Amino acid sequence: MPAAGKPPIVIIGGGAIGSAIAYFLTLQQPGCSVVVVERDPTYARASSALSASSIRQQFSTDINVRISAYGIDFLRQVDTLLACGGDVPDVGLHEGGYLYLATVAGEATLRENHALQRRHGADVALLSPQQLAARFPWLALQDVVLGSLGLSGEGWFDGYLLLTALRKKAQSQGVRYVADEAVGLDMARSDGVRHVSGVRLKSGGVLTCSFAVNAAGPWAAAVAGWAGIELPVVGRRRTVFNLASPAMLTGCPLLIDTSGIWLRPEGRGFICGFAPGAEDDADFAPLEPEHHAFEDHVWPTLAERIPGFEALRMQGAWAGYYEMNTFDHNAIVGLHPDCDNLVLANGFSGHGLQQCPAVGRGLAELVLTGRYQSLDLSPLSVERIARNQPLLEKNVI
Repeated sequence: MPAAGKPPIVIIGGGAIGSAIAYFLTLQQPGCSVVVVERDPTYARASSALSASSIRQQFSTDINVRISAYGIDFLRQVDTLLACGGDVPDVGLHEGGYLYLATVAGEATLRENHALQRRHGADVALLSPQQLAARFPWLALQDVVLGSLGLSGEGWFDGYLLLTALRKKAQSQGVRYVADEAVGLDMARSDGVRHVSGVRLKSGGVLTCSFAVNAAGPWAAAVAGWAGIELPVVGRRRTVFNLASPAMLTGCPLLIDTSGIWLRPEGRGFICGFAPGAEDDADFAPLEPEHHAFEDHVWPTLAERIPGFEALRMQGAWAGYYEMNTFDHNAIVGLHPDCDNLVLANGFSGHGLQQCPAVGRGLAELVLTGRYQSLDLSPLSVERIARNQPLLEKNVI
């Protein structure tokens, strides 16, 4: 726990994860000295700003379901929790639910996941093809044997507004944001234990620190490397297509097709995306939308699932990075065992926005008290990588 008069806690990265940690640190310990280093205050390439911004309970691991349970509770109270004076944020939370479709090959997994989700109180229902047809008559279900629908606690929101609300609230609680780029770590050793003594900045300065927090998103591996630590985190490009269609999809949830393509309403239209095959999923590919994939793969697949989408039009597209943990597609959270004050908050693999409330709260507890208080995040610790024990998540989008 940082003592009074000690150097500040320095957070590298001011996106949703870094800002959530800063917010909870100064909420749990008013007066706590926190500095956030963010190289681009416009967030032009930030994953938080380029995300499709959604939240679900339909995971296949206990820890992820529990993290999202807190996340939805936080989002429902954002207007109160992150209000600053007369500024009351509205992140536009819409609990439209997720709908997973399964063929025969995926039915057993969907049922197994559903049982785990229900044990944790998730409001999720299994629907037969007949029930799906009655509820969503615009779906073609020729190959579908089962669906899993989130009835509440799942949906989408404005991720950029959540980020800016967290940042503004953290600043109101005394957090200092520095518009600069971290370029290295100063390391020291005491009683045989390594620790970070300072964060070097591109401008030439050094921020001494009591703790250093790696919240550098897709660039987390480079930050860890400054401390001689390897992290299996890379930037993987994901394209989001903005669509218009005359089709009326009444009650459309966030649909996860059996092909892996996802779709959800956005304003008067829709947005959708897909995960490219391994051969087309290069690390740090240029952030240019994959327009060819829409014509070649996404549109034909969607038109087969939703016949009304034969008249679909792409109105625009953008691309952002998933900070992908290539080891097991789950977050890497907590202190690193080889450095007693380096905190990791990395590798969220597309789940960062929905997981930032629980992770921010948990890491603030860990730094300030020495242990997790509200929710034990130790299943996400980096030690699992050293043990070669992946935390396998079956519901990866």
